[in-house]
Amino acid sequence: MQTTAHTNVDPAELAKFSDLAHRWWDPESEFRPLHQINPLRLEWIKASATLQGKDVLDVGCGGGILTDAMARSGANALGIDLATKSLKVAQLHALEAQTPHVQYREVSVEALALERPASFDVVTCMEMLEHVPDPASVVKACADLVKPGGWVFFSTLNRNPKSFLFAILGAEYVLNLLPKGTHEYAKFIRPSELASACRAAGLEWQHTRGMEYNPLTRRYWMSADTSVNYLVATQKAL
Repeated sequence: MQTTAHTNVDPAELAKFSDLAHRWWDPESEFRPLHQINPLRLEWIKASATLQGKDVLDVGCGGGILTDAMARSGANALGIDLATKSLKVAQLHALEAQTPHVQYREVSVEALALERPASFDVVTCMEMLEHVPDPASVVKACADLVKPGGWVFFSTLNRNPKSFLFAILGAEYVLNLLPKGTHEYAKFIRPSELASACRAAGLEWQHTRGMEYNPLTRRYWMSADTSVNYLVATQKAL
């Protein structure tokens, strides 16, 4: 059964991130990993897609860490989310930092796809698919929102014993990189599953990268290892 635009959200997930909303822009908070990986994500996106002067959508933007960075790279950026408190934090930061060409809206990606199909040159959906009941619905909406020939970028977590060990036990319970309960293993997505959803949505899989972390040096880097965190670049057919 297709999940509707109004039901493809887990209230517990929204509450989880809303409770931490005021800490989004503290680089030493629970969101430290996002601040650390954001420059890597941004450069990876820019290696494939031009942001300068382009219309860019950030789906599941949270407090706006990536949205803000893309706007500062010259994009006309729109960030959307359903967590009201996180969006207010994003809007406040944009005002305080005087970020140019950035807007935020509380709207589901499915609803926006009906409102503004084929409107964006670039769509990003980072660390969000593993938090919704129907990831394929989000992938389809992202595909509907991007212009033909445009780019859609995803990042999520692989589902295997190694990712359970690293992303949940390690990151949440041993190293305390993330709040306990941030992720549910059953919601992790294998690359083959994401590839299938992309094909069904008319997105052509271009390339994939992994994200690794060294707890001793506290450093993240991109690699060819997609066994835990991975990023996917896709393009909509012309």
